[in-house]
Amino acid sequence: MQLGMVGLGRMGANMTLRLLRGGHAVVAYDRSSETVSSLGKQGTDAVFTLEELVQKLIPPRHVWLMVPAGSPVTETIGALIPLLESGDAIIDGGNSNYRDSIRRAEELSEKGLHFIDCGTSGGIWGLENGFCLMIGGEEEIFRRMEPIFATLAPVDGYAYMGPAGAGHFVKMVHNGIEYGMLQAYAEGFELLNASRYGLDLGRIASLWNRGSVVRSWLLELAELALERDPKLSTIRDYVEDSGEGRWTVFEAIEHDVPATALAHALFARFRSRQEESFGAKLIAALRQEFGGHAVKTE
Repeated sequence: MQLGMVGLGRMGANMTLRLLRGGHAVVAYDRSSETVSSLGKQGTDAVFTLEELVQKLIPPRHVWLMVPAGSPVTETIGALIPLLESGDAIIDGGNSNYRDSIRRAEELSEKGLHFIDCGTSGGIWGLENGFCLMIGGEEEIFRRMEPIFATLAPVDGYAYMGPAGAGHFVKMVHNGIEYGMLQAYAEGFELLNASRYGLDLGRIASLWNRGSVVRSWLLELAELALERDPKLSTIRDYVEDSGEGRWTVFEAIEHDVPATALAHALFARFRSRQEESFGAKLIAALRQEFGGHAVKTE
């Protein structure tokens, strides 16, 4: 099957290579001409403009976007609309807000175009292991594109979630759960590291990955990271968030769901970015005021 791929970052490039290995034809575009040329040497039909990309696709066209959520997706879709024809489809494989996906599907439908929202998980390991795909949109278009999904995913690693927005909604909750899991591992390993025993954290991660109820792929990655740098001395304690954790907490509030672990994991990331905490200073000051407790000074 033929596919246009727009956005050749770490995931977009790996998805392109996996599709090529699976026998699909990929017309590839990125704003970086160097990246486009590099993938062209590996078998893609490399192009340097969206106009050229659309011209090389056979109708009905399928254009997959792997660009950052928000304005980049909106701008790219806006640039594609006048180039596409009725029956063509745009697939957003990034981490867009599901509400944006619902709106985009409606807007494109009015122009005779189809829209698929595809939550994509797998990170930089997806090339070899496959990508987990959570797919929303018109089921007819999902079926039409199924050979692409089947190649990108491992066995049983893709599924149709429902109408527009469903794929990105499920991916949003997936990422919220990921926040909670990461925070649980972080707190547990911090406690192990603080103990009196001088524990080998990498060895413990390896042990827990063999039969323990807390084993997981994330713990396997922790094992790898701790093997390379046992004290994580080369990494700052600053944790970014992509936005989906926030959206998950917003949805939990809207639906009266007590997602306390997910909310705590999100707020812990905010705390990691503070050079110092005014709130913690206030707690220390109040403890001194009401109880005469000692405080540490600058």
